[in-house]
Amino acid sequence: MTKPKLLITRKLRPDVEARAARDYDVTFNPEDRLFTRDELIAACRTVDAVLPCHSELFSADVIAEIGAGLKIIANHSVGTDHVDLTAAKAAGIVVTNTPDVLSDATAEIAMLCMLGAARRGAEGDAMVRSGQWNFWSPAFMVGRQVTSKRFGVLGMGRVGQVTAERARGFGMEIHYHNRRRLPEHLEKGAIYHDSLEGLLACSDVLSLHCPSTAENAGIINAKTLALLPDRAILVNTARGALVDETALIDALTSGKLFAAGLDVFQTEPGGNPKLAALQNIFMLPHIGSATEETRDAMGYRALDNLDAYFKGEEPHDRVA
Repeated sequence: MTKPKLLITRKLRPDVEARAARDYDVTFNPEDRLFTRDELIAACRTVDAVLPCHSELFSADVIAEIGAGLKIIANHSVGTDHVDLTAAKAAGIVVTNTPDVLSDATAEIAMLCMLGAARRGAEGDAMVRSGQWNFWSPAFMVGRQVTSKRFGVLGMGRVGQVTAERARGFGMEIHYHNRRRLPEHLEKGAIYHDSLEGLLACSDVLSLHCPSTAENAGIINAKTLALLPDRAILVNTARGALVDETALIDALTSGKLFAAGLDVFQTEPGGNPKLAALQNIFMLPHIGSATEETRDAMGYRALDNLDAYFKGEEPHDRVA
């Protein structure tokens, strides 16, 4: 029986690639280089399926140019903002993602970003590495303590719920805003706010976990930042498009925000040099799900979706 032809756009974990090679006729990317738009279109025209990451953009025009041969886009990500789902559905292309498996790893990074921001981690690390740590006093490197503070979650989905659970370990009071209130057994005592404004007013730390959609673009802006308590901390491990970075810089330089911890940016890779120039910001290069265990699980989940599709079954994680 002829194996389905599969394109894997980026270098994945060895065991994931080995399983893919066993079951599919795979085109790999051993150099792990980013496809240009034209290269992506050309490569997708020759296969039945593609397993991409968020680094590959399947806009409506890209999907139209790929044509009728591609049957399924099995994303190696939970986010699908890089795929025009409406266009894919209209073209008859099935789209899947990899939910659930990256919640723990992303929640860990959210805690790292929170603590790094609150306790001035970037400043301290730079000081020790540069050999400039030559002073101490009770007033030296004083940060903010998160224990017993109010932890606001914007978007109480899978990742938001796990992050809230981790924050409870610091004795934090959990507040959240979501499209729908959670049932009591998932809420676990968290305080629900039916408006964004209500959440912001109660968030000493605000952690973003909502999807990047047209409606959510720039949801954190000058107006919403002003509603946070003075000297609050912003954490973003979701998507860079959620934050107006110019407004964030203003809030960090004015002292409205004490600090921010960011794993995502509007421009990726690269980040924002103006943000990088600030001392009261802790930054990471979009590594929220970058653990050995999670990368394996994401790859297997994407392959599970492909296996189901080519067996004539409904993929478990179909989003379009």
